[in-house]
Amino acid sequence: MKLLDSVVKSFRVAKVFRENNEKINSVDFAPNGENLISASDDDSIVIYDCCTEGKPKRTLYSKKYGVDHINYTHAGNTVIYASNKVDDAIRYQSLHDNKYLRYFTGHTKRVVTLSMSPVDDTFLSGSLDKTIRLWDLRSPNCQGLMHLPGRPCASFDPEGLIFAAGINSEMIKLYDLRSFDKGPFTTFRLTPDKDCDWTRLKFSSDGKMILISTNGSTLRLIDAFHGEPLQTFMGHINTKGLYLEASFSPDAQYILSGSQDGRIHVWSTEDGSKTAVLDGKHPGPLQCVQFNPRYMMIASTCSNMAFWLPTVEE
Repeated sequence: MKLLDSVVKSFRVAKVFRENNEKINSVDFAPNGENLISASDDDSIVIYDCCTEGKPKRTLYSKKYGVDHINYTHAGNTVIYASNKVDDAIRYQSLHDNKYLRYFTGHTKRVVTLSMSPVDDTFLSGSLDKTIRLWDLRSPNCQGLMHLPGRPCASFDPEGLIFAAGINSEMIKLYDLRSFDKGPFTTFRLTPDKDCDWTRLKFSSDGKMILISTNGSTLRLIDAFHGEPLQTFMGHINTKGLYLEASFSPDAQYILSGSQDGRIHVWSTEDGSKTAVLDGKHPGPLQCVQFNPRYMMIASTCSNMAFWLPTVEE
């Protein structure tokens, strides 16, 4: 898959789905790119087929507990997600027969970050209770607990060997999964953003860069090995402190971000320049945006789900 500026600029909305009546708060592509799953504030989980028919194929509900931060497991037919009402547990659910397989309890405030290992049954959760917990899908018991000085965000690297923890919107600590109880093996201290908080960390597919999303109008890109600032991306709109998602393209050449104006803003990771602003006519703030890991398509959401395809071929 070769992405060029001309291809990026040519993306247009191919399909719009209106399955939800409230905002879609999180999406995740299956590792093989064939399916996409979404979670919404209306307590529904929608599974979309991305390959053969390109349409919703199933809707499940979590009416009692709500659903947020949904993640496919590496198995592809099960998901984990956080609750956004009643309790602060994490749920592990089979999509095949719509059954809960396990609950993970321990957080005492809302879970604000959830990251599934790309290679095994390990996952991370971070909460407003100022802890990050390490779990294994096969056990209800927490495998590791870190107490932090502030709100966390966390993510695994692409090989599942290390994870990054963003703390207090001012530092990133890197941990080796095999010896995380010994503490971080490196810490990057960054100049704090005065008017926004970090909301999410993402590694590039080659593991060389970390993207920091915020609830303001800046995104930051740092070197994953040395912590040096590489780029600051601006120009998208976020004046209301929204948790707008930003993502890498699969080849890590581009950054895509949602915006309050319902558009996708795209920048080059190499020089930080704005590559394109894609208008999909989203009626509300564009909350989630991700590039399919295997196919040339983008998904973006407000309360609607839009599938984008390129209109030129290179």
